[in-house]
Amino acid sequence: MQYRRIGSVTVSAIGLGGMPLSIEGRPDEARAIATVHAALDAGITFIDTAMSYCLDSSETGHNESLIARALAAYGGDTSGVLVGTKGGAARGATGEWSFHGDPATLREACEGSLKRLGVDSIGLYQLHVPDPDVPYAESVGALGELHDAGKIRAVGISNVSSGQLREAHGILGERLVSVQNNFSPAVRESEPQLRLCEELGIAFLPYSPLGGISRAGGLGSAHAAFARIAESRGVSPQQVCLAWELAKSPVVVPIPGSSRPATITASAAAADLELTAAELAELDAGQGVS
Repeated sequence: MQYRRIGSVTVSAIGLGGMPLSIEGRPDEARAIATVHAALDAGITFIDTAMSYCLDSSETGHNESLIARALAAYGGDTSGVLVGTKGGAARGATGEWSFHGDPATLREACEGSLKRLGVDSIGLYQLHVPDPDVPYAESVGALGELHDAGKIRAVGISNVSSGQLREAHGILGERLVSVQNNFSPAVRESEPQLRLCEELGIAFLPYSPLGGISRAGGLGSAHAAFARIAESRGVSPQQVCLAWELAKSPVVVPIPGSSRPATITASAAAADLELTAAELAELDAGQGVS
């Protein structure tokens, strides 16, 4: 396993996205916990969750509680595992999504996450999405206050433009350690934010990093180069995809979601796959599709 940094913390180059363990189509608890344990066994030390990873408002924080139970039940040392969670988005009574970036709601959300995770301070707390009804500076400033109060140890932002990233960095300075945006073979619009993160020394955490790669092991609509290179290397297109993203920059830490032990074990192995310059050029040539 390679290692990278999120702020002052060293983490595995591949993380685990917890969302599939708690939303529609989720596995039963035994398989969900086995998936987290498989990630830990494979050397993964960064787990991403959110209070909104649930089916509806009756089980807000489902994924946070699940991750906490999985860590508590693990037989090995978990002291080096960074758990990042998010506030600012929620699911309603029928599962509808809503966004709440006002400072009071963010403070309340953070308190709930602290309790569900069973910690005194959250390692990484992220603003899930900008709230169009709240000035972004107010939302970001609230997370800075939570940091200064010791409730969280580092701040992240998600689903942001370059302008929002610069604004948040101007407010938070070194307290801002990560950006989590959608980035994959099929969705490449966040590459400017990736490059800005590199410039600022901030970790870039691609969510849904396997977009465009079919679950069957071939390709969906993404560039066929992933399939060709995978076949020539004797690995899966998913592993080629993650290796390609890691090669983009040392600030990149992909967080593939998983609901089965085998898939996260395979994803973790991608950290040891080194692509050639020619292979990377071929993969970069693909433009992705919507």
